[in-house]
Amino acid sequence: MNEPSQPMQSLILEHRLTERMIGVMRWRVADMESIGTADIGFIDAAVEFLRTYADRCHHGKEEDILFRELARKPLTPEHRRVMDELSAEHVFARTTTERLFEARNRYVAGEASAHPELAACLHLFVEFYPKHIVKEEREFFPSAMNYFTAEDLGRITAAVSEFDRRFTQVMYERAVETWEQLSEHGAQAGAPRAQPGDSPL
Repeated sequence: MNEPSQPMQSLILEHRLTERMIGVMRWRVADMESIGTADIGFIDAAVEFLRTYADRCHHGKEEDILFRELARKPLTPEHRRVMDELSAEHVFARTTTERLFEARNRYVAGEASAHPELAACLHLFVEFYPKHIVKEEREFFPSAMNYFTAEDLGRITAAVSEFDRRFTQVMYERAVETWEQLSEHGAQAGAPRAQPGDSPL
């Protein structure tokens, strides 16, 4: 199997970190439903991750660089359909993130109905992102790269590098590592449960 091109390697790396955060969400929502309360510190961290890393950084690179360049190519109807679907899924993720944030505010204000809404939003992300990632990595990225010349790929790689100057992979890797330790693995080891306000972000 051919190695992924440099732009795709960057996006795949971000997928792996997003999968790890989704793993933390999966554990956290189960815990939240079990004990009947929400950890607002984690909800805040999840909103920040989804808005900044998953959307502005990752989806931003896909939409503002990769998809923009692909739109200039003679895509097949199937490839254009999939690209449009992926863009629509990004909108869904943004909308769900805002639903999560609004439910968070209602929960802090004491609205009992906000707890199940928080859980519902987290469940949506747990179900959504693995399927979205598979669609990109297996159905779209490999064939989409075939539209680009070596010169195109060089230009895209440079654009991705410049985009990344505004974000830091290390910051979010450390944040997810902290939440992984505070969540399932920490609980299994008998560590104290994270308290609201313990966000590493």
